[in-house]
Amino acid sequence: GKMMKSKSSAMVFILIIIVTLILSAVLCSRQSGKHIPSSVTQHQHKLVATLFMHGYGGSEKSERFMVNQAVKKGVTKDVMIAKVSRNGNVTFIGSIDKNVKNPIIKIEIENNLNGHFNEKSRWIKNVLSQLKSQYNINKFNFVAHSMGNMSFAYYMNNYGNDKYLPHLQKEVNIAGTYNGVLNLNEKINEINLERNGKPNKMNDDFKKLLSLKEVYKDKNIDVLNIYGDIQDGTHSDGRVSNSSSKSLKYLLGNSPKSYTENKFTGKTAQHSQLHENKNIANDIIQFLWNK
Repeated sequence: GKMMKSKSSAMVFILIIIVTLILSAVLCSRQSGKHIPSSVTQHQHKLVATLFMHGYGGSEKSERFMVNQAVKKGVTKDVMIAKVSRNGNVTFIGSIDKNVKNPIIKIEIENNLNGHFNEKSRWIKNVLSQLKSQYNINKFNFVAHSMGNMSFAYYMNNYGNDKYLPHLQKEVNIAGTYNGVLNLNEKINEINLERNGKPNKMNDDFKKLLSLKEVYKDKNIDVLNIYGDIQDGTHSDGRVSNSSSKSLKYLLGNSPKSYTENKFTGKTAQHSQLHENKNIANDIIQFLWNK
């Protein structure tokens, strides 16, 4: 009797093991079947496009050197141009592979002498919503030069909380004109920053951005602010005062995840030389892609 009992319980035990193995095999194959699409969607989710935007009177030529340096360093092979027409329509020239790492988009504004920041902020929004609907891009970095920084600040102010649009990860600001442009709406050495970074005089465009720190709160955005000083006593890059560029810090407060200011000096720190400067390009590539 005892012998039979232990034999049958051994059989039951073996059966349990076999059933367990079969079940786990079935579940595993199910899992791995499911695994393929999830890794694809994860990849798409991780896809971070980097947009470059030129300043007043500029074109995608202003962005070429920086972008080419990134391509040289192996950041990406996929670069396309987003052309924005006078009425704000977006046309992509070239294309990016749906699964490419670190695609770069160079924005070119047809009406590049337009000074209306609200309108230009809408154009940036158009580019981003097209990138989302055509390429499934949900995250982005943004690099702007000169007045392009104002357009982007207005974009964040107007649309930064829009859940439908891609989410900003990192931004690079080069020669930002936040609180004026020399000989346009600011005199040389006219405006200084107080101890807490607050400008002792604020122009109207700047005042409209005082709500920016609310938009940046709790969004984990990293900010790199680059400006040039040609060291001729004007405390500027020849076009934009350092106080105007540095006043971004006052607008953002403690809201970004990180805020870094990099000052460049000498001839190659002149306003339009800043985007042709190899050290600056290296800084940007390190900051955006750790390369």
